[in-house]
Amino acid sequence: MKNLGLFIIGKLISVFGSAIYTFAIGLYVLKQTGSGFSFALTLFVGLIPTIIFSPVAGYMSDRFDKKKIVVFMDFANGMMFLILFVLTLKFELNQPMIYISTFMTTVFTTFFGIAFEAAKPNLVADEKLMSINSLSKVIDSTALILAPVLGGLIFAFTDIKTFILINAVCFIFSAGIETMIDFNYNIKSTVEINDDGGFVEDIKDGLTYIRKSSEIVKMINVLVILNFFISFSVTVPLPYIINNLLNLSSNQYGIIQGAFPVGMILGAVAVGKIIEKIDYMKLLIFSSITLSVAIALLGLPLVLADASSLAYMIYYISIMVIFGIAISFIDVPILWLMQKSIPDNLRGKVLSISMSIVKLIAPLGLVISGMIINSVPVYIMTFAGGGILMLSNLMILNQKNKPA
Repeated sequence: MKNLGLFIIGKLISVFGSAIYTFAIGLYVLKQTGSGFSFALTLFVGLIPTIIFSPVAGYMSDRFDKKKIVVFMDFANGMMFLILFVLTLKFELNQPMIYISTFMTTVFTTFFGIAFEAAKPNLVADEKLMSINSLSKVIDSTALILAPVLGGLIFAFTDIKTFILINAVCFIFSAGIETMIDFNYNIKSTVEINDDGGFVEDIKDGLTYIRKSSEIVKMINVLVILNFFISFSVTVPLPYIINNLLNLSSNQYGIIQGAFPVGMILGAVAVGKIIEKIDYMKLLIFSSITLSVAIALLGLPLVLADASSLAYMIYYISIMVIFGIAISFIDVPILWLMQKSIPDNLRGKVLSISMSIVKLIAPLGLVISGMIINSVPVYIMTFAGGGILMLSNLMILNQKNKPA
């Protein structure tokens, strides 16, 4: 319970600070440039380190002390934002500074996230693993709810420097909390690997394990398809629709964004009980189709008659709640199944390799979306994305149901 409590506090503070910065810096770039491509480029820069450094982070988390990695990365994030804050006192915040800081915080967060995810089975008893994953999703979602709402208010009354300073304080304080967590409470099983090998050999071990596990391969295939179409049809088009086409306010945009983590909280709380009664494959089919429909509906207001800003806000809040529930129904059980089935000394690298494979497709979706968003009606991007996603899901899931 001590570990669980400290985990909740540390992760909540860290994620809250990160969520504020992500919301503020994305809105700042979009408002300053009015360019969907510039906004997409900011997100692209934030994704690249995850893809490049995830395997390295997995290697380090299996070879070195996970606790030291977690604490150091949060502290490094805090110091980086503190330096950025000092720089903004002397110089105007510009796009190169934004891209560099976004890149660096993503590097630190990647190492932090991989080490923490790999350590979860060691923090609590086996029967609490689903609970800590559900709580982790609730923490992420709660931070995302509060950060956009408060971020929108702060953005309206102050400048970007405040966001940067808050982030610095949050990360440093979170690092202090994490020094008190026992990372060796529940040591799990290991498998024989070549400990004399270096980074390349470790990655080969992880890839070999993945290839031999048909269950993990299935999970990766599902997440790759979902990740691409969420990047292409939601991540860039949604804020562009709300801010640039429907001209809703920053506060309304924040509330709409906050509806998504509300849905994730509802889904994370419910999924533990639902998975005990419903076959996961059926839940996956239902959730994937629901996501496809929700994506397609994002562009519907653009082809209908004009409505009030309140009507638009209520519509998008409803869509995002449904979207969040479906995401939790997919993410939480997949992570739980992978964590409990992968041995201790392989968990970091297998999770990191899987994450890299899944996220590798996201920049492609962001770049394509950012390049065509000013040339193609946005509703076509959401309609096409939702429709193709549904067809792809049906094809993949039908293949999964075939006997080996």
